Amino acid sequence: MNYNYRYRIRPPDDVANELRRHIDTCRQLYNHCLYVLNESDDIPARYEVQGTLPDLKQRWGGLKNVHSKVLQMVVKRLYDNLSTLRERKKRGYRVGHLRWKPPREYRSLTYNQTGFKLENKSGQPTLWLSKIGDIPIVLHREIPDNATVKQVSIKREPTGEWYAVLGLDTEDEAPPKPDNPEKAVGIDVGILKYTHDTDGLSVGSLDLSDERERLEREQRALSRKDHGSANYHKQRRKVAECHADLKRKRRDFLHKLSTWYAKEYDFVAVEALNAKGLMELPSNSRNRASAAWGTFLRMLEYKCEREGAYFVDVRPHGTTKECSQCGVSTDKPLWVRQHSCPACGFECDRDANAAHNVLNRAIEKSDIGMGQPESTPVETGAATDTEIPSVSARTVVEAGSPILNEAASAAE
Repeated sequence: MNYNYRYRIRPPDDVANELRRHIDTCRQLYNHCLYVLNESDDIPARYEVQGTLPDLKQRWGGLKNVHSKVLQMVVKRLYDNLSTLRERKKRGYRVGHLRWKPPREYRSLTYNQTGFKLENKSGQPTLWLSKIGDIPIVLHREIPDNATVKQVSIKREPTGEWYAVLGLDTEDEAPPKPDNPEKAVGIDVGILKYTHDTDGLSVGSLDLSDERERLEREQRALSRKDHGSANYHKQRRKVAECHADLKRKRRDFLHKLSTWYAKEYDFVAVEALNAKGLMELPSNSRNRASAAWGTFLRMLEYKCEREGAYFVDVRPHGTTKECSQCGVSTDKPLWVRQHSCPACGFECDRDANAAHNVLNRAIEKSDIGMGQPESTPVETGAATDTEIPSVSARTVVEAGSPILNEAASAAE
């Protein structure tokens, strides 16, 4: 299996300057290759462009100071971007063309297969990079003994922090998926309650109002600085730190929540949300963006694959309106939080009804031979006078999976 482990590195000033020079050389090579492709009648194969690098080194002296594998990965990066545009065009999206990279948009380089080594010098873990030198690295998590480091990517964040992303390859295979999953769950995501599942457990959304207020305050201060001045760049760093703080706290919450669902259940059903389309709706876009549903679903998908669980996404249309017992659709505005079916009389929480519909659709869509669950939505859905076990997002961040296990036990 393949993993990516991200570590903080602390290069000395001279090494940091060398890293910046290498990254800027890679950026210039990227722009040069893009110019060559734009001037060509037919796009040559990637390996043909890589084959011109030795001759290009003779005319471009700065390329000799960068490891050859790093230069090859620059060409691969360009062709990967072209492939992405091509695939989006096939799916009907309107795509433009690749643009030259300014310094602010190119902040990383990659060593593939060779040119790097993890060492331990005088008790200090060190990452050695060819033509750069030794860099102290903070190994906050151990690298598995059976793992082989295949790739190292060095990235400088807008905050000025440096990170190394190690691409690991292990001999371990993902556990086989069960033929008849015993623990299945349907998940409905939202804003007030981030998740509500078919087991009656709801997790609140992460409150980042204080962090957002700080970001807005720093952005207002940035708008009053003279563009390009020393104070402007200093304040821009503070704004970047606020963005990084928001991103870290949000991803920490999403990682803990998705990991718990992937480890706890054999069959996970979710809605195939179009996160970008939801962002373009005329109202409440900020809360939708802060929820990061797309990130959560991507995390949940690869973690289910890693843990040997089924991940099934279904069309989201009508999951809230449709009754999970009889299938009759009932229009209800957003402020109505209870589902009450006029046809069969079934009543439950609005989000619980949607979660059951998601699970039912996933069971019909899957071809693993799993039948309908033993308990019907009437038996498992929460009635209007039943208190639904709820967990705050801050508690999930502080306590992790144990608090979710306790709440799930209380819901049973």
